[in-house]
Amino acid sequence: MTPDELQTMLNYRFRDEKRLEKALTHSSAGADGNYERLEFLGDRVLGLVMAHVLYETFPDEAEGDLAKRHAALVQGKTLADIAREIDLGATMILSDAEARGGGTDNDSILADGVEAVIGALYLDGGLAPCAAAIKTLWGERVREMNEPPRDPKTALQEWAQGRGLPLPLYEEIGREGPDHAPEFTIQATVQGFDPAAAKGSSRRAAEKTAAATLLERLGT
Repeated sequence: MTPDELQTMLNYRFRDEKRLEKALTHSSAGADGNYERLEFLGDRVLGLVMAHVLYETFPDEAEGDLAKRHAALVQGKTLADIAREIDLGATMILSDAEARGGGTDNDSILADGVEAVIGALYLDGGLAPCAAAIKTLWGERVREMNEPPRDPKTALQEWAQGRGLPLPLYEEIGREGPDHAPEFTIQATVQGFDPAAAKGSSRRAAEKTAAATLLERLGT
């Protein structure tokens, strides 16, 4: 996807295309400006827009359930999946070394890129077109969850406690990649059962995936 195609897909034309270029520029490219500040802004804008969408979509749902939906919809994995769907990695500007190292398919970089584009769009056009673009990008994801998602770490803890077992343990058993985009390997263990390991762009993400993997093995 080219920047022009990205704008067409978002149904928005940037008045200042340098904003979009900065949103697509990773720090490894050595440019004076990169997406980090825009990613910070986009993260907050996304949180606000998604909260409003959920508030309107599920008018009878309690705050706790809305919060679970919100967390699932703005998590890094969801953003990375969206980035892959629109081939955002092919549009992003990375150093040759970062690109050769798989940066264009790195969950953390892709998620940051989505947030940076949102931040740039907000600065360029304001909240209304930004909210419209977010709704386009997320599509039916908001309505696909019939029930609020359960956090796998919470579910695994409840499973263990329900059987009188100690709390699950999470151990970092590996870390790869550069400092700005590490990949963690976490092992989840419940006493008396074989552990499960998983990778993630953050320790928390890897813990959740490892917990989900272990729950699946336990047949829950």
